[in-house]
Amino acid sequence: MAPSLTDSHCHLNFELLRNNLPQVLQNARDNGVGHMLCIGVTLEKFPEVIALARDYPNIFASVGVHPDEQAGCDPTVEQLVALAQDPRVVGIGETGLDYFRLKGDLRWQQERFRRHIRAARLINKPLIVHTREAAADTLQILREEGADQVGGVMHCFTESWETARTALDLGFHISFSGIVTFRNADALRAVAIQVPADRLLIETDAPYLAPVPYRGKTNEPALVRYVAEQIAHLRGVSVAEIAAITTENFFRLFRAAKAV
Repeated sequence: MAPSLTDSHCHLNFELLRNNLPQVLQNARDNGVGHMLCIGVTLEKFPEVIALARDYPNIFASVGVHPDEQAGCDPTVEQLVALAQDPRVVGIGETGLDYFRLKGDLRWQQERFRRHIRAARLINKPLIVHTREAAADTLQILREEGADQVGGVMHCFTESWETARTALDLGFHISFSGIVTFRNADALRAVAIQVPADRLLIETDAPYLAPVPYRGKTNEPALVRYVAEQIAHLRGVSVAEIAAITTENFFRLFRAAKAV
């Protein structure tokens, strides 16, 4: 049997997937996807995320508040640590910085990011980091807060090799989404070739960013195989090898996750 794929970042509780969840999970199985990490983006919706992880042994959860979220609860370190005590929670995030969607004085966003890093260090679980047009500040805060003590993943990576190399030096993994299949993503494909095999992850970010040939449609974990196929092609290896490497990396990074 071929090694199973792992979708290291998806949002199964979002309406586009939740409303068709049995079929979404069957599609994943049919496409060789064995495990999924459902990412928390608000505390208000965290009960949905953890419920999925409790109901399905091959789905894991994270807890965090996305840097773009402004309306809901802004978590304390203590709140994050308390929720992350659940054994089905394997990471802290999605957290980070986003200077693309939000403008102006974003010190509140930076402080939220710092609280997530501090919580990750206290609970000893890795970080799931979002960065968009904020690479320098993201890396600086990771360094200042000692994020190298827990490591994590730069999810849906779209930055330069220089940014990737600095993140790797901090002990982070680099995760590629369907963007690596897009026609104008040559620079990103060059990064995907260079990332060391033991730091490579793949994801969908479903329901967003469906890979070619499904670009513009609703994404789902089943389509992570197209990310694996693209990276396998770029690196001159088999899809089975990419599946094995990225799944092994996932379970080594997310230590609280148990394979089923």
